[in-house]
Amino acid sequence: MPLAQLLEQYISLGIFVLAGGLSLLSLLAWRRERDNRMRIVTLGYTMFAVYGLIVFLEYPLLPYIPYATLELVEHGSAILILGGLLTFFVALMRD
Repeated sequence: MPLAQLLEQYISLGIFVLAGGLSLLSLLAWRRERDNRMRIVTLGYTMFAVYGLIVFLEYPLLPYIPYATLELVEHGSAILILGGLLTFFVALMRD
């Protein structure tokens, strides 16, 4: 695997693990505080985690799913980044 693909794999795995952990911590904070903003933050972190998982699984799934489909899913999943950023904005704007 070329260096660029390895770098993409490791960074995507890091995004998945870190965002998944932060999502779990945010969920626990929401359960303790019952603040709706923490629920929104949990959703944002979950979107980042799903994005990281999708990008990480691109190369292992190549033998099973056509390349064009995987590329479409990977590039289309970037909308999760936009959604995650918007959820953080919404959480900041709420009272």
